Amino acid sequence: MKEKNYFKAFYDVVQVINASLDLSTVLDEIVKAVAGAMSVKAASIRLLDTRRKALLMGASYGLSKGYIRKGPVLIKESGLDQKVLKGKIIWIRDAQTDPDFQYSAGAKAEGFRSVIVAPLTTGKKVIGVLRVYSDKVRKFNKQEMLFLEAVAKLSAIALDNARLHQALKTNYDLLVAHKYRLDDN
Repeated sequence: MKEKNYFKAFYDVVQVINASLDLSTVLDEIVKAVAGAMSVKAASIRLLDTRRKALLMGASYGLSKGYIRKGPVLIKESGLDQKVLKGKIIWIRDAQTDPDFQYSAGAKAEGFRSVIVAPLTTGKKVIGVLRVYSDKVRKFNKQEMLFLEAVAKLSAIALDNARLHQALKTNYDLLVAHKYRLDDN
């Protein structure tokens, strides 16, 4: 098997993130780039809800609409995500049979086997997860794990930047609207 150039793949992800401040575009491009770089069936980014009780779909690549619509991942029911949200990358050999994988029946229907999940962290705060789904049992190597961890950290920074950009834009729009009202008086 030909060795992947993960530095080049990481550079490509950086280019994707730098190309847009639109959150959904950035997340969509990240999961697409990760799936391609790691030669896997699918990838997704799930974000913690405000109450930190569920992971909601932020973006996906290679997942069926049925799998996406299965609902949120409930933290209390997902041993996998409880571990990942403590800041560690976790690998599951076979999602179809592992009790820590919340939707093992869904994994079987989708044809997933091995899954690796990295936390999206900003500082010490975990804001979501980046998942990679393989259609065969697969042990991910050290380079793949380092690549995924780096992309997850970069994705968290991109999320923060996009959110800050949106907040600044909203504040600017409010300021401009307020100025026009003052000028009209």
